Amino acid sequence: MDRRDFLKKSALGIAALAATSLLENPVMAKANELINSKTDNSMKKIMVIDGGPRKNMNTAAMVQAFVEGAQEGGADVKVVRLYDIDYKGCRSCMACQLKDKRVPSCRFKDGITDILAECAEADGLVLASPIYYGEVTAQLRAFYERLTFPWLSYKDFSIVAPKKMPVTMIYTMNASPEQAPGTLQNMKGVEAVLGMSFGNTPEVIMANNTKQVNDYSRYDFSEQMAQSHDKWHEEHFAEELQRAREAGKRMATGE
Repeated sequence: MDRRDFLKKSALGIAALAATSLLENPVMAKANELINSKTDNSMKKIMVIDGGPRKNMNTAAMVQAFVEGAQEGGADVKVVRLYDIDYKGCRSCMACQLKDKRVPSCRFKDGITDILAECAEADGLVLASPIYYGEVTAQLRAFYERLTFPWLSYKDFSIVAPKKMPVTMIYTMNASPEQAPGTLQNMKGVEAVLGMSFGNTPEVIMANNTKQVNDYSRYDFSEQMAQSHDKWHEEHFAEELQRAREAGKRMATGE
């Protein structure tokens, strides 16, 4: 072996040894992990806000299906049940609009303050609710006000969230698929604001003709409604749950 070959092989050996040492160093290993994580396009943290009052009925079931799909796609999912929390809607205190003191989320201290901050920094957001009189529940509406108002500019009336992310709306309703567009007309403004805020048109997932009670015979419903909704539930609810599950996986994987 001549001098040049010896020096070349020695240099390669030293470089390999140095690389191994760097990878085994805990600090460098952590840095390498962070660099590699930036190339991962999958969702990291999804916030799911359940605005439904009942823990074991339609909205809760659709939320659970979405969560299962998102977790299958590798996401970390946090579910928040608004009916379990003490809070109110926007108080119009204007603290979030003070000059040179703008904040990314509402700072009024109550049960959802920290949750609003988590939503502003998440990688995906889901808002779920039954539809009452053409709109989401009062609890979800109050949450939506508190979530989006800090992002509104009264200078140019733009509305921009701190971070772009996909948004999904999950609606459960008494209306049929044919009636749904009219039933959800009032939600178009909310969806438009969320789309402008997050830079993505919200995906809408629905469960129609929902089974409102487990035993219709105990309640003052028409027999026709009871029969039709029971029939729809038996024939279609599994499909609706599957759509929610698929939406969760799409959000998690970005596909």
